[in-house]
Amino acid sequence: MANQAPAHRGRGYKIKKNLLANWQLYIFLLPVVSYFLIFHYIPMYGVQIAFKDYFANLGIWGSPWVGFEHFERFFSSYYFWRLLKNTLVLNLYMLVLFPLPIILALAFNELRNGAFKKWTQTLTYAPHFISVVVVVGMLVAFLDPNTGLINHLIRALGMEPIPFLTSPDWFRHIFVWSGQWQTLGWSTIIYLAALAGVNPELHEAAKVDGATRMQRIFRINIPSIMPTIVVLFILNIGNFMQIGFEKVLLMQNTLNSETSDIIQTFVYETGILQGQYSFAAAVGLFESAINIVLLITVNQIARKVSENSLW
Repeated sequence: MANQAPAHRGRGYKIKKNLLANWQLYIFLLPVVSYFLIFHYIPMYGVQIAFKDYFANLGIWGSPWVGFEHFERFFSSYYFWRLLKNTLVLNLYMLVLFPLPIILALAFNELRNGAFKKWTQTLTYAPHFISVVVVVGMLVAFLDPNTGLINHLIRALGMEPIPFLTSPDWFRHIFVWSGQWQTLGWSTIIYLAALAGVNPELHEAAKVDGATRMQRIFRINIPSIMPTIVVLFILNIGNFMQIGFEKVLLMQNTLNSETSDIIQTFVYETGILQGQYSFAAAVGLFESAINIVLLITVNQIARKVSENSLW
């Protein structure tokens, strides 16, 4: 009977025993859990103001309920389609360039000169540590139509200077490619780590069979890191509507607003600058809802097509 007692203590006993046996690991986990709980889950309580006409003096519970009024106002506004179009186009532009870190990681992996490999990796990683404010300042300095280095070169070629930062046609290109310059090297780290786990015996066997370097890349390296690619792509889709808000805000002006007005800057302007908290919360909730739908949809497709997914 004594030997059978633990079997009747149930699941609670097993959980308690596991907690006591691994309490050090749970202490390490506690700061991360606390961070998400305090800054991500508890604030979700305030999402209800998107369905209320919020007044600070009345508080969240005391403010009157208006249902979907703020959503209807946003969907019927004249600026809705422009905001949605600019947000989607800018995100699709960045999504098209998703393979670039993969290509760069595959190129780094093929380098055999150790010193040159370290130097090029450092060179591509470095921009990641430059703040967004400094990057935009560099763009302003280099692209200024009067004093900028780029326009000096354009004049030297006998052409007229281009007002890059005030032109709606140039905004998306400058935003996306400067972002690639800043983040491309850093984005390769995960792919390089995945490539480091590829069994070298596979390459040796392929060499014996006469496979070229390109064949080994396409037949061994890419299939080996495909689970990593799929997971990162799903995570990327999960943040599809989340653009670099700070950078857009810093680059935005009245002359390029035709293409630089996005949902996130609109939420900032209406919520923080104009004090329309409920309306801004409704717009932000709409944006988050799109991200959730895209995340679930792409995850389901990836699970069926490649058998790799987040859950």
